[in-house]
Amino acid sequence: MFDILEDYAIQDHFFVNPDSDLSAVCNAPRNAVGVYLVYSLHHGEVELVYIGSSGKVLQDGSVRYRVGGLYDRIVNGKQFGEARRRSWKKRMVTEEIDALDVYWYHTMDNEVQDIPSYVESYLLQAHYSLYRRLPRWNKEA
Repeated sequence: MFDILEDYAIQDHFFVNPDSDLSAVCNAPRNAVGVYLVYSLHHGEVELVYIGSSGKVLQDGSVRYRVGGLYDRIVNGKQFGEARRRSWKKRMVTEEIDALDVYWYHTMDNEVQDIPSYVESYLLQAHYSLYRRLPRWNKEA
């Protein structure tokens, strides 16, 4: 479903559970822009629950990195009213999620120059086309 993600050489993933410190387990780069996908692991089932991005391309073609890059967006970005390092922990407990598997992709490097918001929109559209809804933690597209 997400063949576009195969284009990105710089990518990885990590697991976080309700007892983990998100800032300690997150291995996303602090100097990159891109997208990230969050999968919940719940009683043996896997569900894509969120698609997000970090970074912008300015009118002159330069890239504006969030201070702390993808790492900071994942760890300190706000979701559910507070920083993810706190809100994801609470959400995992509330929803009885065993762990989250977070995949991240650097979308602008020497080989590929894909704007993070474009890739995020592409992935959201692919998900919507298949399921006729967004991932449940995405509020809107």
